Amino acid sequence: MNRQASQAEAHKITSTDWLLVAIPGIIWGASFLFIAEGLKSVAPNGVTFTRIFVGFLTLALFPAARKAIDRSAWPGIALLGVLWFAFPLSMFPFAEQHVSSALTGMLNAATPIFVAIVATAIARKAPSKRIVFGLLTGVTGSVIVALPSVSEGRSSTLGVVLIMLASISYGFALNVARPLQQRYGALPVIWRALGVAVILTIPLGLPEIAKAHWKLEPLLCLLTLGAFGTGIAFVLLAIASGRVGATRASAAAFLMPPVSLLLGIVVRGEHVAPLSILGSAVCVAGAWMIRPRATPVAEPKPTKFVPCPEGMARN
Repeated sequence: MNRQASQAEAHKITSTDWLLVAIPGIIWGASFLFIAEGLKSVAPNGVTFTRIFVGFLTLALFPAARKAIDRSAWPGIALLGVLWFAFPLSMFPFAEQHVSSALTGMLNAATPIFVAIVATAIARKAPSKRIVFGLLTGVTGSVIVALPSVSEGRSSTLGVVLIMLASISYGFALNVARPLQQRYGALPVIWRALGVAVILTIPLGLPEIAKAHWKLEPLLCLLTLGAFGTGIAFVLLAIASGRVGATRASAAAFLMPPVSLLLGIVVRGEHVAPLSILGSAVCVAGAWMIRPRATPVAEPKPTKFVPCPEGMARN
């Protein structure tokens, strides 16, 4: 752990820090509701292209996103454009034609499980007993979440499969993103990957937008989804990582299932099987088990003659 990361992990957490972590989790939890509302006006590929394009334009407003990067980073960024944005964000709108927004959000809790599985495979190193138990717990939770939908028929099963494919794609993407983000920062990498995804989704997205029957509410939902879910949330989480460290900032993912569940039931009146709710809780428990543990860092001691002022490093 470098010095800046160590200082970020060590400093006292404030209410502002927790807000910076919580708000992205809430935004991403609500994104499945916005997708469902957007589908009322435009077909799935149009939803995907709109949110990616608006997210790209939003991040372009932040100077940090436009920071220069080496040409050698572009193959990895292009791969992220596929694995992190174009492919998984195309899966969710199609999935929500078959399953509820609440179930989509709850199944997304399996993403940290796939991230850990891919990381273990890449490292070719046996994980600790704690990680193995967390992975088994998370996989079990995913199965429990999906069981009621699978029993409902082929249509719902297809929706579950699409969501799981998106989560698996995230598992690879986040492992590809890590070294790039460590070298160049999160925003420059994400902004460029979104640019690649815009190009990839134009051929299918633009024709569907042209045929869309736009209404104000679905349009506002898609604009919010793009600007906040595919833009601002990443900015806030990058700031949070600089203030409290990536380990604590990753807790944002644990807010997504309960937020999507609550909004799906309250706003859209969706029915969610109690077994799926239980499975979602099991998924979150498994993800919490495999979550990296922060290493305690001792506060620097002042010398006898010169006091050492307190400070906080930000990325």
